Amino acid sequence: MVPADTPAPSAKAKKKPRRVNVRTPEVMERVQAEVQSHYRSSVVEKLREGGGKLTVGNTTVRLAKQFGFCYGVERAIDLAYAARRVFGDRNIYLIGEIIHNPEVNRQLREMGIQNLVGDPPDARIGELGPDDVVIVPAFGADVALMDRLDQQGCSIVDTTCGDVMKVWRRVRQYARDGFTSIIHGKAKHEETRATASRALGDDGDGQYLVVLTLDDCDYLCRYIAGGEGRDREAFLARFEGAYSPGFDPDRHLEKVGVANQTTMLKGETEEIQRRVRAAVIDRDGDAGNFQVFDTICGATQERQDALFEMLRDPPDLLLVVGGYNSSNTSHLVEIAEPKVPTFFIRGASCITSLEEIVHYDLHAENEITSDYARLFADDQPVTIGITAGASCPNNLIEETVFRVFELRGVPREELEKLRNP
Repeated sequence: MVPADTPAPSAKAKKKPRRVNVRTPEVMERVQAEVQSHYRSSVVEKLREGGGKLTVGNTTVRLAKQFGFCYGVERAIDLAYAARRVFGDRNIYLIGEIIHNPEVNRQLREMGIQNLVGDPPDARIGELGPDDVVIVPAFGADVALMDRLDQQGCSIVDTTCGDVMKVWRRVRQYARDGFTSIIHGKAKHEETRATASRALGDDGDGQYLVVLTLDDCDYLCRYIAGGEGRDREAFLARFEGAYSPGFDPDRHLEKVGVANQTTMLKGETEEIQRRVRAAVIDRDGDAGNFQVFDTICGATQERQDALFEMLRDPPDLLLVVGGYNSSNTSHLVEIAEPKVPTFFIRGASCITSLEEIVHYDLHAENEITSDYARLFADDQPVTIGITAGASCPNNLIEETVFRVFELRGVPREELEKLRNP
């Protein structure tokens, strides 16, 4: 959303923006070579070709069948790299993070791509004009911010994922039909904020409510179904910051349509759909005032399904590699935690020694250190599973594979043979 202290557009910044196509063949040929040199891993590719399993001595590493960069992430990174080549002499700014992975965002910063979000940001929205280039991240950006950039005449490189835009089309349709959008997601997440802004509709009179948990959903469903005990003020207090301006649960829950942040747990989204539908039927006798559309990202679903498959024969320990603020990665952790010792790590450097793993605890919401890594030092056979979210590059997965084997006494040089067997 546009920061509250963003100054109004200056008088000089009235030129209409240009959505710039930077994907020309001559640019993309060089960009793809550069991206591959930064993020590709021939070792990981060889492992995939061999079924995702490697055993050396008494140590086995298993990779999930689907992990790492999805098409939308690859496209966003390609466009950012291309923008730097096409606009070599101009200031380029990124709205937040291109994706939720610190390695990728570090690389872009080293390429001179500055950030409009941060403490402090490299520039403020009101300072930009027609000479500036703005990259919209894969999550998209909210309507107010895009309108501001339009007013100021910036050149825009839009990397918004196609799956996200499908959700936008759906919630806009809900608004046109007079349905309130029930969005399963994290109210403060960039993608959910962007989707919520589209749920207001073309005229700005649409409504939305963001629900995160099944407990939130059950509270909502009891309100929809009616009966005694409904408390409007308590409802608004519970969901503060997660509904549209002027939202009134007594009026705006008559007709509802469910959508979601594309990276949520598929099963949880489907359960929310089922419960909301049941509440509407309980109240009305039919589902005429309920709409739904499957808006889970295909890549997110594939990675979740691949992890479920791995857990049918669980490893001794699972490493989930990715950015700690990555929604799709955190859901992989949630899937695995009840079934196998699971560690959410940024990369190989988090496996600090034979005794320690530094990892992110979703429940405490901070980084902690655990000593379960003693498995790496044992002489007994051990199987380590590895997966990663859609925003994690293969080079980070490769380094994690190397680190696991190194701590089990297998030298890196032996694994390097996989590059040129």
